Amino acid sequence: GAAVVIIAGGIDLSAGSLIAFSGTIFFGVLILLAPDDPATRWASDPNRHFPQTDELALWIPAVALLVTLAIAFLIGTFHTWLITVIELPPFVATLASLVGLRSLARLLIQDITALEYGQRQSTITVNDELLTSVSRESWWVACVLWLLLSAALWVLLSRTIVGRHLYAMGGNEEAARLSGIRTDRLKWLAYCLSSMTAALAGVLYACYIGTTSPATDGMGYELNAIAASVVGGCSLTGGIGTVAGVMLGTLFLRVIVDSVAKLFRSQPDLFEGLVVGMLVVL
Repeated sequence: GAAVVIIAGGIDLSAGSLIAFSGTIFFGVLILLAPDDPATRWASDPNRHFPQTDELALWIPAVALLVTLAIAFLIGTFHTWLITVIELPPFVATLASLVGLRSLARLLIQDITALEYGQRQSTITVNDELLTSVSRESWWVACVLWLLLSAALWVLLSRTIVGRHLYAMGGNEEAARLSGIRTDRLKWLAYCLSSMTAALAGVLYACYIGTTSPATDGMGYELNAIAASVVGGCSLTGGIGTVAGVMLGTLFLRVIVDSVAKLFRSQPDLFEGLVVGMLVVL
């Protein structure tokens, strides 16, 4: 998703905060729709029960996913409006979301937990076996989604007129506009794709951990997304890049990050940024 925006000549800095925000929305909707657990009681009100999250009906996570993706679509639309109507630079427009969405998620999670648990909390934990199995036996789900989305974006960028127009706009936006290409609509498509893929990553992230914590979830992931795109061959000036290259860049970056964790067993996070930064420069 970040690569599509870069190819189109823009930049999206909101991915990390959107991951945290989307995880909060997804788990928040889950506990709002979950049935009450009669075996539990609020400390402040014995007549109220905690939500039961260990055996959720399939329609509950389905609705939560649709709500999360719809909100991400609106965020992408908001980014486009700031860039095309207000005429803010993409860096500034998405920087606002980078700063604001995480704070908004931290406020929302306290209101949601106060409503469902009777006290304000900074995290939400869900125990549903189907959702949390992403971190164990269902590890392949994220891989299959990644491959399907990559294939769909490859078709969009390489086999459609819209894809050719995205490359043209990234190469020279003014020339593309003068040739009749509706650049505003293309920007809307690119930023909505970026926001919705980040939201899907946020849902998978929350399910993988089993707990959503907007203060720390997805921290720095916007830079990982941009780094994977650049390592995969995308030019930050726009108009250059392929889906296959970005896929290889993503795999390469992931392997390097995991290798750092194995090589430096004592506080590997101290070395991870240094190694990734060197790779981006190389």
